Amino acid sequence: MTTRKKIQKKCKIRGFTLKVDALDEILSFVSQFDDSDHDGAIDVVLEQLQLQPLKSSIIDKQTVQSVVSILLQADAAVGDETLGSLGVCDAFSVPKFRFDPIKKIFYKPSEMQPPIHGNASAKAALYKDRFLLISQRLSRHQHFAKRAFDSEMSGFGSCEISQIQALVGQTGRRWVMVGGWSFLLGRSYCVCGNQLIQYKITTGFFTENTIVLAEGEMLLEGVFQVITCGFPPLEDREKSVKLLTGHDFFGGGILTKEETLRLTELEKRAVNDMFVILSDIWLDNEEAMSKLERILDGYENQEMVPSLFVFMGNFSSHRCNLSFLPSSLRLQFGKLGQIIAAHQQLTKHSRFLFIPGPDDPGPSTVLPRCALPKYITEELQKHIPNAMFSSNPCRIKFYTQELVFFRQDLLYRMRRSCLIPPSTEETDDPFEHLVATITHQSHLCPLPLIVQPIIWNYDHSLYLYPTPHTIVLGDRSEQKAFKYTGITCFNPGSFSREGTFVAYYPCTQEVELSALEDSDSM
Repeated sequence: MTTRKKIQKKCKIRGFTLKVDALDEILSFVSQFDDSDHDGAIDVVLEQLQLQPLKSSIIDKQTVQSVVSILLQADAAVGDETLGSLGVCDAFSVPKFRFDPIKKIFYKPSEMQPPIHGNASAKAALYKDRFLLISQRLSRHQHFAKRAFDSEMSGFGSCEISQIQALVGQTGRRWVMVGGWSFLLGRSYCVCGNQLIQYKITTGFFTENTIVLAEGEMLLEGVFQVITCGFPPLEDREKSVKLLTGHDFFGGGILTKEETLRLTELEKRAVNDMFVILSDIWLDNEEAMSKLERILDGYENQEMVPSLFVFMGNFSSHRCNLSFLPSSLRLQFGKLGQIIAAHQQLTKHSRFLFIPGPDDPGPSTVLPRCALPKYITEELQKHIPNAMFSSNPCRIKFYTQELVFFRQDLLYRMRRSCLIPPSTEETDDPFEHLVATITHQSHLCPLPLIVQPIIWNYDHSLYLYPTPHTIVLGDRSEQKAFKYTGITCFNPGSFSREGTFVAYYPCTQEVELSALEDSDSM
């Protein structure tokens, strides 16, 4: 059987109809391989086609070209060990998807990159998109899935979420509502917050704009009185990924099943890979720089050096405002480059990633923050050409693992913005409350916009959906590590103040909390 007939037969089995130019495009791709590999190459193309959000079963040339382009990029990434193992995704490159509540599918609102300055509708869409993201996740949960048959037995152990208008006159019974705290979505949802303090809440920080589930009953006055309040339940990452097949929420690209298996095998062998993460590296502080040099000296003398150093801001002990001279920080980055370049093993075998902090130079304090200005980093790049500068937050893909890095003094601000004191029934650790909040909200920074401004059109770059494998929260608070529902979360602490940092082994997701001895607080 000829290769052309093989392609037509395999397409027919999978329900595809190829146009002539599409068939020629597949033939051109398959001809790059040996005759013995033709069947495998055809299967790879057709499997990737099945991952695409196709509007029709009739395949044209443009669709095949886009699939072939994805396969070639994936093959190039895996062929280069460095690029294949580690990919850095800027926040402004994260694809944007929206959920259609009618069709119940995710779709790309536009192929164009959204503008930085959105119109008024973009602010409303920000809240709507956050709500729809969580509501579609909630609709699949076993306790809130819609019943197939309206009977007492089918409703055992589950409940259906309804709009508040449906509860008018339904007094004397308990209901579960979902909505945003202290703001109304349309006119459908309302939470009575003035009486909530005397009732039970779950773990987490309840701030304005967080989305909550509230159990209570409707009073005769038309007020929904809350009895228990908590965050929407999480969804397993595997389940989310399976449902979102063909959609790249993270930004690392879509891999075929074969490439995923290949990367998984390479990941299992990468037992010696280690990331060293430091936060608050004050380049204008001599003591902080001497501490950093001690760390670099220590790793330089090891047989296996770290594969990645992540330096998170702030990079100055003073806020970079209008009185700040950028030339001074430029020179300090140049000195840092000289210090790193003096360690030949690290320069040769390690990579260095720089993520800006909330007080570093930039257009504003709004999130996401762009990478450090090129003018400031030019001197460092002369000494370390392979240094990487990314946004805040930043996403890293290590083989098949997804890691999110976020530098913000989030714990302090979340505690300040709490509407009610957090529950101490399950835990009294503020860091655990913080991790529970951002994971259940599927958002890195669920603070009110007046507390932490966010670029309306890029709010999706702060989503935590599907949940990543690891979340690194650079915070000036105490160094902590916490594993929550399979998600590894840790805070390396403030390096310049406390001398703390973290050594992270991505292969085993092991977190090693570290600190320099005799480190004085500043």
